[in-house]
Amino acid sequence: MTRAARIDHTTKETTITVEVDLDGTGTTDIATGVPFFDHMLDQLGRHGRLDLTVHADGDTEIDDHHTVEDVGIALGQALAEAWGDRAGVERFGDATVPIDECLTRTAVDLAGRPYLVWDVPVALDVIGTFETSLVKHFFESVIANSRMTLHVTLLEGGNTHHVFESVFKSFAVALRRAVAVTAPGTAVPSTKGSLQ
Repeated sequence: MTRAARIDHTTKETTITVEVDLDGTGTTDIATGVPFFDHMLDQLGRHGRLDLTVHADGDTEIDDHHTVEDVGIALGQALAEAWGDRAGVERFGDATVPIDECLTRTAVDLAGRPYLVWDVPVALDVIGTFETSLVKHFFESVIANSRMTLHVTLLEGGNTHHVFESVFKSFAVALRRAVAVTAPGTAVPSTKGSLQ
């Protein structure tokens, strides 16, 4: 069974294509027009060991907001389509990942109930030209559209670039563990009989 999806998302502000393969090898092809965001999405694909293509053409001459938000929407939709009914998956995943002085703990539940707990204070409002508040908004968009529960806690902070690398790598590893098929041919991992 193929656990892959492609989402094309077009508005007056952005044109987005996202392709994801949950059973990939970490191959990425990222081009959003937002260099720092590209770097973070590359971490997600590589450390999540999922094949990830993200192409975006957005109104970055205004700012990066619409591009980051709409990539989050499309990625969330692609993840939800790729994992389908989630039969046989682990469902829960967690990871604690260090990047030098920074340490982030992330926990994922593919419950079908979108909820984000975000405890990631950072020292800088901007990295280069990238507004750091957009990272939380990206995850809000992913969560709303994939219908997963996500807790992200920065345990040790420091350099803001390192903080977000730790966040994306931690999320990637937690997601990889949650979507792992550990009981093929079995029911959805829920006493309710479904994850909605």
